[in-house]
Amino acid sequence: MILILLILIPLLSGILSFAIRGDGAKTLALISSMVTLAVSAYVSASNFTQPLSFAHDWIPMLGTQFSLLADGMSSMLCLLTGIVTMVVMISNANKETESPGAFYGFMLLSQAGLMGVFLASDALLFYVFWELALIPVYFLCSRWGGEKRIAVTFKFFVYTFVGSLMLLAGLIYLSLQTQGLSSYAWADIVRAGSSLPAEKQQWLFWLIFIAFAIKMPVFPFHTWQPDTYEQSPTPVTIILSALMVKMGLFAVLRWLLPVLPEGVAYWSNTVVVLSVIGIVYASCIAIVQTDIKRLIAYSSIAHMGLMCAVAFMQSNVGMHGIMVQMFNHGINITGMWLIVSMIENRWGTRDMTRLGGMATAAPKMAIALVIISLANIALPLTNGFVGEFMLFNGLFRGDSPAQITIMVFAGLGIILGAVYTLNMIQKTAYGNVAEMTVNKDLSVNEYAGVAIIISIILFLGVYPKPLLDLTAGVAKMIVP
Repeated sequence: MILILLILIPLLSGILSFAIRGDGAKTLALISSMVTLAVSAYVSASNFTQPLSFAHDWIPMLGTQFSLLADGMSSMLCLLTGIVTMVVMISNANKETESPGAFYGFMLLSQAGLMGVFLASDALLFYVFWELALIPVYFLCSRWGGEKRIAVTFKFFVYTFVGSLMLLAGLIYLSLQTQGLSSYAWADIVRAGSSLPAEKQQWLFWLIFIAFAIKMPVFPFHTWQPDTYEQSPTPVTIILSALMVKMGLFAVLRWLLPVLPEGVAYWSNTVVVLSVIGIVYASCIAIVQTDIKRLIAYSSIAHMGLMCAVAFMQSNVGMHGIMVQMFNHGINITGMWLIVSMIENRWGTRDMTRLGGMATAAPKMAIALVIISLANIALPLTNGFVGEFMLFNGLFRGDSPAQITIMVFAGLGIILGAVYTLNMIQKTAYGNVAEMTVNKDLSVNEYAGVAIIISIILFLGVYPKPLLDLTAGVAKMIVP
């Protein structure tokens, strides 16, 4: 029953927010996010003993149940969703928002959808929550976004809508292959998919994978992402990059690898090559960016490309590293977007050629920028190091020419990542002091949000054992 609260609390709070005017909606969203985080922390703590589950009849004639499961991976992602949402609400507390009731209502509805995606163990229920998480984002981007928000949101809608239709068709086909009456239960879907002939698995793979590839995103399905991140308001950008891209990777691990093993084996080299191309391509594009927001958007593509490549290498240590890094990347990228928002608020620009001297004008903000940026490139003793080390350990397998080539180009991502990150720090924090339009360092709520992020970065960098223990069992289930 506790699992339902992870969905109901943000869902009901979001619906109620539409009826509240003024700052009441902001207060409700903050309280809701704190309560949801407390519940997700309880669920994660419970997973050290045994996974939690819940099931109830939903639509029997379709063979579907309202079935939820919180294993180590699901509870970890629910905890990440709780942390990120609360940090967003805290950091946004001193900012004025047009129509706050609708804004925070959509934000909370999206959180409810995300929780459902990570918990659903029924394929049709998973699809419903997949859409519930995305639909509020369309409204948030189109109403509160930048000048080009309509065209960008339309592109985002077309990409995700086409992918969602393909996913639905694939899930319905799998359901019809279950023995007896059609069923959408995870175990039945796995049994039906894995028993299909190899030829059917090979074409069904792309029907399902493309929807997940768009969401991560994987090259060449990534073109919606930089523009959407740039035009979205910062709280929405955080939800997109810290949480929603994890939907795609989570879905690959939960709903693709075990369901279509022969299709995965046949196409794995193709996906690995596309992912590695994405790492190098996105890193090179990031190097030449002058807009910090676009730089971080392309860096996110590179990070997700590495995780996707490792997922299709099918190694236990790599799979474990993916789960650890999903959490750590979500924390780090949230911190990066918070700093970008603060820079834009104080200097009135995201153009690095017009910035400089943050270390002099706002030293606390500069310290936060350096710590979070170095965590984002996996500096030892930060949270990003352990997960990235495990990822490369899982990727570096074999000594064939093809494997060595993959290793070399994936490894370039580390070097290029350091180049564009250190360049961004140098241009933003040092050099000539640019004139600030708002002359102040971190405010109280911004300090609180950044402090939470940095505390997690340093704690998990020094002592990652809790996160490793939480996800170890699931990694062994996917790749024994």
